[in-house]
Amino acid sequence: MLPIYLDYNATTPIAKEVGDAMKPFLYDHFGNPSSSHVYGQTCKKAVEKGRQQLASLLNCKAGNLIFTSGGTESNNYAIKGYAFANKSKGNHIITTRIEHPAVSEVCKYLETEGFEITYLPVDETGRVQLTDVEAAIRPETILISVMYANNEVGTLQPISEISAIAKKRGIAVHSDCAQAVGKVPVDIQKLGVDLLTVAGHKLYGPKGIGALYIADGIKLQKLMHGADHENNLRAGTENVLEIVGLGAAAELCEANLSTGMVHDKVLISRLKKALSVLDEVQFNGNADFCLPNTLSASFKNIEANTLLANLPQVAASAGAACHTDSISVSATLAAMQIDQAYAMGTIRFSVGKYSTEDEMDRASEVIIQAVNNLRN
Repeated sequence: MLPIYLDYNATTPIAKEVGDAMKPFLYDHFGNPSSSHVYGQTCKKAVEKGRQQLASLLNCKAGNLIFTSGGTESNNYAIKGYAFANKSKGNHIITTRIEHPAVSEVCKYLETEGFEITYLPVDETGRVQLTDVEAAIRPETILISVMYANNEVGTLQPISEISAIAKKRGIAVHSDCAQAVGKVPVDIQKLGVDLLTVAGHKLYGPKGIGALYIADGIKLQKLMHGADHENNLRAGTENVLEIVGLGAAAELCEANLSTGMVHDKVLISRLKKALSVLDEVQFNGNADFCLPNTLSASFKNIEANTLLANLPQVAASAGAACHTDSISVSATLAAMQIDQAYAMGTIRFSVGKYSTEDEMDRASEVIIQAVNNLRN
């Protein structure tokens, strides 16, 4: 019997509706979208349909979206591309201490290229303070990059307010929304960002596909050089199969977003209530501004990987999913100043559309048993 899947923030399964939309493009519709004949034009139309479907979910113009290989490429292109294209205006970038490595490692690289990076702190709930944003701005600041939803604890950042601050000073804003799209409303018009990252496999689409929103007037130095695909912004023959999948996933998420948020919140509340009977357990994140599907739980004086090793019935993550080979405290938990005794025992549980109340009950039962066994 497979374990209960509580790791939707790491990746989501491909929805059946998404798989069905993709199937014809695996064998039947194989043309190159750049070709003028019917094979190519069938695929070209499919690419543009996928772009429109994603634009509808994000409330933006389809022409402002380009497809990429995923969230990592989108973040790299947004940050490096803007930094190098606008270096004559300044060399200072603001980000946070809790970003995904696809942002933080890009910033570390730019430091070797003559850029100065300010890493903003967060409060004990993982939320950036607007006063810190304003205090960090310098005359040479050109870009602010802040994730919308944290992948580990689920805290949402005040992106709209950050954008308003930046706009008054002529500073561009990028937000890594890979973890937010499909889970909470992501309205580009309300967020006011200039650059925004999407990852397909976080919203029931396939892996290896993502998108980058680029506002009108924003100039990026190319990351990929070649032919003039994607409005001459991203070279390489379009990944038609997966673009179709991303578009279908976006349409599915848009249709089910409200009910999905309620579903996720009910399940997480059920799991949290059940685990609350344990002594010396704390829950991390912001109670008011958070993803509805995420629960970060810290069990005092228990190593997270040891706990997971004693939980074969549950699939979850110790801290960030990308770092399961290490029990060192993550950058996010360190930035939140979580007590070491609790931080080392932090597990991230994340639910999704296929999760059930019965799974929450069964999972909580075995988690409580495993924690008590290890403490004894």
